[in-house]
Amino acid sequence: MISAGDFRNGVTFEMDGNVVSIIEFQHVKPGKGAAFVRTKIRNVMTGSVTERTFNPNDKYPTAFVERKDMQYLYSDGDLYYFMDNETYEQIPINKSVLGDNFRFVKENMECKVLSYKGNVFGVEPPNFVELQITETDPGFKGDTATNATKPATLETGAQIRVPLFIDEGEMIRIDTRTGEYMERA
Repeated sequence: MISAGDFRNGVTFEMDGNVVSIIEFQHVKPGKGAAFVRTKIRNVMTGSVTERTFNPNDKYPTAFVERKDMQYLYSDGDLYYFMDNETYEQIPINKSVLGDNFRFVKENMECKVLSYKGNVFGVEPPNFVELQITETDPGFKGDTATNATKPATLETGAQIRVPLFIDEGEMIRIDTRTGEYMERA
């Protein structure tokens, strides 16, 4: 059992016969009245997102989510194929299940595939990836204010903003959780 006061991002629990995962949470303690927890939750099976408030004392049964390391192989239309590293079994996962941060994943990268009772509902890419810049404008000396950035296209096709000193062909490290440039690789 998990109490609503212990909610954190990524926690999964059963509510009203559905398995839900917390996307965002905020503990609110107003000056007058009782405290409450404001959340944004995703239904694990349908993918629908709703906002809901909870009493911090509410208790819900935790849902065991299996996190399995799998290797991303290739995509074919809307299906993305992953291979289990232990059994070498390949499973197709629909594009709708993949998050926005999957745009930083290239072939043969390790990802965590999330499933509940055999139903895959999410894919977590590695927290940090190293990718090559395929296209960016040159940065000009004296063209800077503080922390000036320019758009860049990565080898996966994703677009991010990088500092002016980064050139085409360089390898950079990216935080997939925020989609931001971290450092040169």
